Amino acid sequence: MQNRSDIPVIIFCGGKGTRLKEETDFKPKPMVNVGGMPILWHIMKIYSTLGFNNFILCLGYKSEYIKDFFLRQKLRENDISLSLKSGQIDYLTNHSEDWNITFAETGEDALTGERLHKVAKYITHDRFMVTYGDGVGEIDLHQLLDFHEKQRTIGTITGVHPYSKWGLVDTDEKNLIQLFRQKPKLNEYVNGGFMVFEKAALGLLRENTIIEDMFDKLVAQKQLSLYRHEGFWHAMDTYQDVE
Repeated sequence: MQNRSDIPVIIFCGGKGTRLKEETDFKPKPMVNVGGMPILWHIMKIYSTLGFNNFILCLGYKSEYIKDFFLRQKLRENDISLSLKSGQIDYLTNHSEDWNITFAETGEDALTGERLHKVAKYITHDRFMVTYGDGVGEIDLHQLLDFHEKQRTIGTITGVHPYSKWGLVDTDEKNLIQLFRQKPKLNEYVNGGFMVFEKAALGLLRENTIIEDMFDKLVAQKQLSLYRHEGFWHAMDTYQDVE
């Protein structure tokens, strides 16, 4: 049986993010900084903290920015000794993450389903995880995998509660306002990323599609489950979200 820790994590990193124009004119959305580090780093840290260190990044818009960040990370984070004459660099410390990263150029304009289709050749495990490059959450990934295995379905998505983008108003029968709620958390579930699929799902992917097109096929086959996450989750769609 394959080791759970070997399950690859696929992250969609190709989008520009038009509502973050002040940031994404110069870099891809997953590289927008939160607390001094790109949100992509935070997402990968969620997985690696729980023992998942094999990543496949589906690159597109300004992919060189993402590659450059990780290629320079070891140099940036450690003490080094440099011989100017020979150019030799010796690392005096080793604080780098123990991550294995595949950088896959999936195209600037490709949709998520097509991106996943293009990286299928790099998925060697019978199971894989997928998430978006702009959302974080306190997800217990091992509980998610336990749930997925218990359900015995091809796919599982994590359902989270989004926040309303507008203030919500409750009134009485005379249209007098009883309660105003400023952008509350909603009771409905949305797909928050942090998805798990069996390799059989790859046969449902097509070019020029989004990953959600595959969901309809899985739902029709009763092969898609919902893992309910009631804790913290937030996506970064606007500059307010970044703040």
